[in-house]
Amino acid sequence: MAPSYAIPSSITQKKSEDVAALLQRRNEELERELRNSLDREERMKEDLIKLWGRLRVAEEAEERLCFQLGELEAEAVDQAREYRARVVKLMEQLNDAQRILGDQGSFCSTISID
Repeated sequence: MAPSYAIPSSITQKKSEDVAALLQRRNEELERELRNSLDREERMKEDLIKLWGRLRVAEEAEERLCFQLGELEAEAVDQAREYRARVVKLMEQLNDAQRILGDQGSFCSTISID
C-alpha cells in the first residue's frame, strides 16, 4: 500500500485562497471583456444605423438622378427629332433652290447662245 501523507490545514487553506483569488481575477477579466464586447457591439450598431441612413440618402439621390436622366434623355430625343426635321426641311429648300437656279441657268445659256 502506498504511504499517505497528511497535508497541514494551513497549506490547504492557502491553496484554497489562491484558487479563489485566481478565479476572482479570471471572473473580473471575463466581466471586463464582456463589457468591452458589449461596448463594441453598441458602437457597431450605431455605425450600422448611420450607414443605413447614408445608404437611404444615396438610394434617394440615385432615384432622383435616374428620373432626371430619363427627362434629359427624352428631351435629347425631342431635340434630335426637331433637328432632323429642320435639316430635312433645309435640304428640301436647297434642292428647290438648286432646281430653280438650274432652270434659270439653262434659260440664260439659251438666251446667250442665240
